[in-house]
Order: sequence, then structure tokens, then C-alpha cells
Amino acid sequence: MTQENKQDIKSLTLTQLQEQMQELGEKAFRAKQLYEWMHVKLARSYDEMTNLPKSLKEKCGEIFTYTALEPVKVQESQIDGTKKFLFRLEDGNLVESVWMRYKHGNSVCISSQVGCKMGCRFCASTLDGWERNLLPSEMLDQIYAITRLTGERVSNVVVMGTGEPMDNYDNLLRFLTLLTDENGLNISQRNITVSTCGIVPRMRQLADEKLQITLALSLHATTDEKRRKLMPIANQYSLDELMKACAYYFEKTGRRITFEYSLVGGVNDTKEDASELIALAKPLCCHINLIPVNPIKEREYVQSDKAAIQAFKNKLEKNGINVTIRREMGRDIDGACGQLRRSHIKKQS
Repeated sequence: MTQENKQDIKSLTLTQLQEQMQELGEKAFRAKQLYEWMHVKLARSYDEMTNLPKSLKEKCGEIFTYTALEPVKVQESQIDGTKKFLFRLEDGNLVESVWMRYKHGNSVCISSQVGCKMGCRFCASTLDGWERNLLPSEMLDQIYAITRLTGERVSNVVVMGTGEPMDNYDNLLRFLTLLTDENGLNISQRNITVSTCGIVPRMRQLADEKLQITLALSLHATTDEKRRKLMPIANQYSLDELMKACAYYFEKTGRRITFEYSLVGGVNDTKEDASELIALAKPLCCHINLIPVNPIKEREYVQSDKAAIQAFKNKLEKNGINVTIRREMGRDIDGACGQLRRSHIKKQS
């Protein structure tokens, strides 16, 4: 069987794995053993599965692919201990993930695609275009590999690395199913955040799934005109459509939306911007996360100064808006999305 025709065993649910074992004439409990090795003990190959018969391991090797990401580079911040990982996939492509330690537990930010086609102006992920979607197993294994490498449990997962998760919708849903399965890592849905630049039909579709995850919208501007300059997706969906989709998500799930708002000096950090953001946020149950933008050398955008960031936050708070300034993590280690992968590719070429 060629690689292309093989099923990806780590992307199968327990029920699907049980069906596969039945087809192979294996006892039903073998599926549970395999699943536990992959999703609880985080085995990197069949060789580690000591209680499985050799014949079954050989059969699995013939008919399934087995995802195990290879760490290429790890950078550790001298400022806050944040770690950035660059992983090589089976086909040679590279993805990056970030591990952050907080008081409430360890958080991992994962990528959902190799590259990105969304073209947001201040993001390094999109500079080299889009290669392909990640499989559910490739999203999961970023978390599994980091858990093994750090020796620490991950309690929060953010799908906010390279790629647009809603552009990889079916694989994202399967990933969420596997990640939250009580037979696997069993991470609570409430500890998972999925970010989108605003693909409205998918936001509504996700709302209909009635999951308890947090949806984070990359907003970054308060008028359609400004948003179109920063984010090409704004040419497809207006702010009005976006806000209606956010209200729909809250109505269906009871989960408040997070607005991600990158503050770019002189672009979207004025008093008028703050007033417009208040007008957008007031009718919704939402939280605003202000992000001092991570400058990238390929773009002219600069971070707002500290006084402007604080003034912006104060104005929102005075108007009853729930707001935080995102703590800058890993600034000394190519912390922003896509930076490490891009610098590594450049060095290799």
C-alpha cells in the first residue's frame, strides 16, 4: 500500500479504531490499547507499545501512517521561559508551536496549516504563502511532542499559530474531538481557544456545533475601510456580518467572544479607534485582548508606545468593556507567528 493510500492512525477516533481492529480480525480491546499508547502515553512509534503483539504492530505499520513530529529547533526565552518549537513533518514541511508557562498552567499555541493564505499585513505566517492543511494528528502531535520534551502537562491549548483554523475546518473539528476525548489527553473544551480572522460561514457553522471552546476573532480595526487595508478577508465579510456572527456564536454556545486587537502605532490606536471599538463591543458579550504588535522587518508597522496602549485600555475600561493587554511572551526568540519557520527556511536556502 502506498503512503498516499494509507490511513493516518493518530487521526482516528476510538470508535473508528475499533472498527479498523474488527476488520483486521483483532480483539476489540486492542483498539483501546493502541489509542492509549498514542493519546495518553504519547508513544512516538509502534516499537514503544510493549503490550501489543508483534504481528499487530507489523499489520498497523503496513496499513497506517504514524505521525510523530521531529523537533528541528527549540528556542527558550531568557526573559520568561517561553519555548518556541520548530517541527519537521513527514513530507519535510516545517511548523512551529509555542509553549508558555502561566500561573494557571502550561499553555501551548499550535499551528493549523503549513503557511497561510489569508495575507494579514502584520503577520509573518503569510509571507511565504500557503502550502497545505495540517492533519488532526499533526495538530495533536505538536502538543504531544511538547509534553514529552518539557516533561510537563499542557492544560490550555490555543489554535492561534500559523494558519487559519477555519480554513482547515474538518480537520480542526476532528482535532478538537480527539483532544477533548476522555480516553485521550482529556483537555476541557473550556481550556481551548480557536482563533479566526473572520470567515463568517465557518464561525456560524462552529456555533452550531455548540462546543464550549472560546472563539477568538482577529479584529484589529474598527471600520471596514481600515480592516481591508490590514486584512484581505475584510473584502469578503463586513464588520456588520462579523458582529452578527459573533452574536450568533454567543447565542448558540453561551461562550463570550474574545476580540484580538493588535495595536499598530499610528494606524489603529487613536482615541477615535477606541470609541469605535467600544461601539462594536458594547452590544456583545465579549472580552478584548489588546496585543502590542510584534514588528516584522518585511512590513513597516510599528508597535504603539506604552502610553498609547495604556490610554487605549483605560478608555475601554471606563466604558465598561472587559479588556486585558496581552503579556508579551518570547519576544527575544522570534515569538510571533511564523517568524521562526521563516528565519529557518531563509538560512537553509
